[in-house]
Amino acid sequence: MANDPLSLKAPLVFFRSDSGSEPVREWLKALPEAERQSIGQDLLRAQWRWPVGMPLCRPMGQGLWEIRTDLPGNRTARVLIAHSRGHLVALHGFIKKTRTTPEDDLALARKRQKELER
Repeated sequence: MANDPLSLKAPLVFFRSDSGSEPVREWLKALPEAERQSIGQDLLRAQWRWPVGMPLCRPMGQGLWEIRTDLPGNRTARVLIAHSRGHLVALHGFIKKTRTTPEDDLALARKRQKELER
């Protein structure tokens, strides 16, 4: 079964800016360990099941996807990813405070997505 494409894990990488920073990794490191682990488990589930749909992953249009993680205290984390060159790329992470995904967060992820394509 090693050659079965359904058994392969999609590699996940963190977006790296021209200056060398990895904003999603830095955001994750600033969170409490339990929250980091929950988000990490959902990212891993997406890697093993890619492409995956709701409720874990929602398409946001133009090749952008949202990994959805419920956190304690009725909070929700989102990691915006894109599929690029055979990898899932974590572009932006944030704690969602409203029902809709804020335009600023989408715009930042799309900006980083364009940088990937260069």
